Amino acid sequence: MTRTITPKGRSGNLRSLVLLLFAVTAALLAGAAPASAHAALTGSDPAQGVVVKQAPSQVALTFSEKVAMNNDSLRVLDPRGKAVQTGKPANLSGTTYAVKLKGGLGKGTYTVTYQVVSADSHPVSGAYTFSIGSPSPTVVSGTAPSAGGGSVGTLYAIGRYASYAGFIVLAGGAAFVLACWQRGAGVRALQRLVVGGWLTLTAATLWLLLLRGSYTTSGKFADIFDLGLLGQVLQTKTGAALVSRLLLLAAAALFIAVLFGAYTRTSPATAPDDGASRRLPNSVEEGQEKRDLTFGLAIGGVVVAAGLAASWAMAEHASVGLQPAIAMPVDVVHLLAVAAWLGGLTALLVALYRAPAETPVDAAAVRRFSRLAFGSVLTLAATGTYQSWRQLGSWSAFTDTRYGQLLLVKIGLVAVMVAIASVSRRWTRRLADAAGAGAVAEAAQGAAEATEKERVTTAAAKQSTGKGRTSGNPARAEQLARQRAVMAAARQKRLRDGDPHRFGLRRSVFAEACVAVVLLAVTTALTQTEPGRTELDAKAATSSSSAATAPVNGALTLDMPFDTGGTNGKGVVSVGLDPAGVGANEMHVYVEKPGGQAFDIPEVKVEFTLEAKKIGPLPVTPDHITTGHWSASGVQIPMAGDWKIAVTVRTSDIDQVTVSKNAQIG
Repeated sequence: MTRTITPKGRSGNLRSLVLLLFAVTAALLAGAAPASAHAALTGSDPAQGVVVKQAPSQVALTFSEKVAMNNDSLRVLDPRGKAVQTGKPANLSGTTYAVKLKGGLGKGTYTVTYQVVSADSHPVSGAYTFSIGSPSPTVVSGTAPSAGGGSVGTLYAIGRYASYAGFIVLAGGAAFVLACWQRGAGVRALQRLVVGGWLTLTAATLWLLLLRGSYTTSGKFADIFDLGLLGQVLQTKTGAALVSRLLLLAAAALFIAVLFGAYTRTSPATAPDDGASRRLPNSVEEGQEKRDLTFGLAIGGVVVAAGLAASWAMAEHASVGLQPAIAMPVDVVHLLAVAAWLGGLTALLVALYRAPAETPVDAAAVRRFSRLAFGSVLTLAATGTYQSWRQLGSWSAFTDTRYGQLLLVKIGLVAVMVAIASVSRRWTRRLADAAGAGAVAEAAQGAAEATEKERVTTAAAKQSTGKGRTSGNPARAEQLARQRAVMAAARQKRLRDGDPHRFGLRRSVFAEACVAVVLLAVTTALTQTEPGRTELDAKAATSSSSAATAPVNGALTLDMPFDTGGTNGKGVVSVGLDPAGVGANEMHVYVEKPGGQAFDIPEVKVEFTLEAKKIGPLPVTPDHITTGHWSASGVQIPMAGDWKIAVTVRTSDIDQVTVSKNAQIG
């Protein structure tokens, strides 16, 4: 009885990999907060929590970078919750935006809500209050909707993960075929893998395009199919990037058609093995045609892949902040290296498990991929170091920010993958040695199988000419030949699967792929997390949070040492507040070197926060008076309490730090 070999065993690991993918994605999404924003509110007029005597004519907000607004992005609500703004928000100058208010506003507490989109595509929302005449109760909660959250935010995060995964499989799988294993162009499993990557990326891009409008505005599922919102999205930078990605995917479809069509037909190694139709490279023209097509596909593939990678770089973190002209090309190279490594690893895993017995992936192809992966890792190390410096800015950001913590996890996962890859390299060397030693035996076995096949066919033909057996015998002979071929293929597959070196390589590559699934999930989370440099700019340093007390004369003086990490980055900033009470105060800020010498720095900002009452931060930007001295008058403290006074000190274009202390005011 012939033993039937089922695909259950070889597909079990692949099913486990898919289950791991969903489990990791669900775990990250379950504990994920709404996408953190790159832009931050740095100032407002009227300021947060202040009490003004007369109604202002407008409300102005200043952000850390340019933002995108629509008609409802900036709203002002009276104590009863009724909107009192008129017209559309306008850009006053740079990063300051304002909306006009109705005349004749009465006394009470007003709520300002904003919901905008930062330059790196993330939604930003928030709210604060100010009062006219005197504070009053209000029916408004004082908090804006959580942009980027809810079910729409979860679906958007899934779409981002799927788009990255589709790009990696598409670009990396095609690179594996062209650069490492050209015979793989005729393997059906690899064809399905690359086409599946294209379909996944295309579907995810369309899905993100539909979700984008609701994701950045209302967050309602019903608004996904709002054509008006879709029209607004198409006019934004992110919408243009998604549309460009769809156009490039059309070019990618043509690339795939040539790779698995004309390219396969020009490859002698992938032609049918029937002895008659096999095409051999018997002419210089055929060899030149194959080389030209390979070169053309390689150039076209790199151009399309780079364009797809640029559709992320032009709309996300790399496009804003420090050195965007350098950061965007570096981000493109980084994404291409990720695709070559992780996508090629996926293709190798599929080839090891699903390639036909007559076309097994050979040791030479594995060695070529090993070299490609090594080069990709070196590229990732170089580009990743630059990105880390750009997005973090200091060593402390690795542990003090969520972005830095995720980055540490990513670095750890890469290190684990490199360690497992070293094991795979050892299995590859053993597989190559075993292949060389068994080449003669394999050739002898093939000759024996061919002789046996010919003997059976001849015997069947002779039997068909015997007495009483002249009808149906040619068909019987053909059937016997097919059975022999199937048995030979099954025997060849058993020998291949029983090779301990190939089995060890399969297991190590599968382990790499499992780590890669987690790595991709962490990378996707990083793209939705506020960069550490921005987060540190917005929060106070906990190392200098000791309380201070007011002197007897009623004035308050706080001394806070700082270290931005750059040249001339160490010193002491002193904040004086007089009379340190409720209402208007005079504020003076002095900056000195450790030796006591006054010196100037590019920027000083102060924020007051009464955390017990959830008031603030109230930003104050003092005017420069003389060397090392800044001042601001009329600093409003709305109520007495234990206030946190945070000072942001910037000593260069890239070096700054926020220090803080608590003090009783009023």
